[in-house]
Amino acid sequence: MGKLQEFEITFTNNKVVYNPGESISGTVRIKTSQPVQFKAIKVNCVGSCGISSKLNDASWMVEERYLSSTLSIADKGNLSAGEHSFPFQFLIPGSVPTSFEGPFGKILYKIRAFIDTPRFSKDYKTQRLFYLLNVLNLNELPDIEQPSCAVTTKKFNYLLVKTGTLMLKACSDFKGYTPGQVIKLSAEIHNKSGKDTGCVMASLIQRVIYKTKRPVCDLRPIAEVEGAGVKAGKHAEWREQIIVPPLPQSGLTGCSLIDIEYFLQVSLKSPEAVVTLPIYIGNIAVNLTPCIPPLHPIAAPMPAPPGIGPGAVVPSAPPVEDELGAGGVASEAIPTKSHSQQDPSGVPFLSASGPALAQSQQHASDGSAPVFCVSTGATIPFFTDSNTTPVPTSCPLILPPEYSTWEYPHEPPPTYEESCSSNNSSFNSSMTS
Repeated sequence: MGKLQEFEITFTNNKVVYNPGESISGTVRIKTSQPVQFKAIKVNCVGSCGISSKLNDASWMVEERYLSSTLSIADKGNLSAGEHSFPFQFLIPGSVPTSFEGPFGKILYKIRAFIDTPRFSKDYKTQRLFYLLNVLNLNELPDIEQPSCAVTTKKFNYLLVKTGTLMLKACSDFKGYTPGQVIKLSAEIHNKSGKDTGCVMASLIQRVIYKTKRPVCDLRPIAEVEGAGVKAGKHAEWREQIIVPPLPQSGLTGCSLIDIEYFLQVSLKSPEAVVTLPIYIGNIAVNLTPCIPPLHPIAAPMPAPPGIGPGAVVPSAPPVEDELGAGGVASEAIPTKSHSQQDPSGVPFLSASGPALAQSQQHASDGSAPVFCVSTGATIPFFTDSNTTPVPTSCPLILPPEYSTWEYPHEPPPTYEESCSSNNSSFNSSMTS
């Protein structure tokens, strides 16, 4: 750097992640080997979003700026040989969006420092990134603690002359999650045909929309689980879990150029049937603790009918046939064939517990085991209110061909009751016959 031996920016307490409304402070450190004449030394705090229709293109087609503030920390003069420190502080606005880096756009925040020198002299500059986290509290979203469910019926032909009907229903335990939490997914398949189905697949999918003149949609699977098919005439159930990896939050509130959505997709390959379950990824987990105690006292037990002794058990309703599926058909369990979050030995790369995660990171660092690392469309750390340690997400993941042509549904899928009561539902007519 010539006369300058050091020119760097440090943040107070080495803090690099901030929330909207906070102050960011630090010091500009300069070390010179000989005197340096300058016109001014300035510090600039800037945050902006830029997007493009080309992959990894830094020439943005559309931009928007969230903050830009400049502070003059020294006026015209000379820097003597030695070390110099100049403090700075900026207030971050309360409505800025979370930092994000994707293949078609970025939301970046940085502190830049400049030394303006007299004419014909070399100017000096340096910069350092910091990250913004605009917290998404899942508890502020309506019905977030409710399951996300969808169902579809499929009528298909096989062996040229035969027809069959299939029902596919899927549910997640909640509509919102934070990184490190486990998505409990259940699927129900009723195969009312004489043909075995293909494999069932469940995927956690991220959809990022970059709103250029011709919007770019980046659709990619984050995690995938594959289960076996269902035999002809059988009713089967499938239960699996997907761990939410470090992911940017849904929505990117405050940004009008980039939007992020997540959904679970459960599909059958043969016959082709698909249901989607929209979900949210946030930073503050769903609070399931009841805030108000129950208002109604526990009812007194009903007296036993005449002729029944005090020790007898009186059923209040017919027993629930848990082992029977729709139409009284015995339900079978679908075995899982593969899981993208497990290595070949069946050990998960990432778990909700800290020790397993730390172990996976240790193995990744020494190269002895594959790191749990997926392409999320973002390359910065994300933080939640849990104890889960963020995992880098820099490993590329190729988008499978079957996802590249699928369109995200613009209307929600029909409910279970709507599907069964539809005039075109052969599943409903066959059940009543």
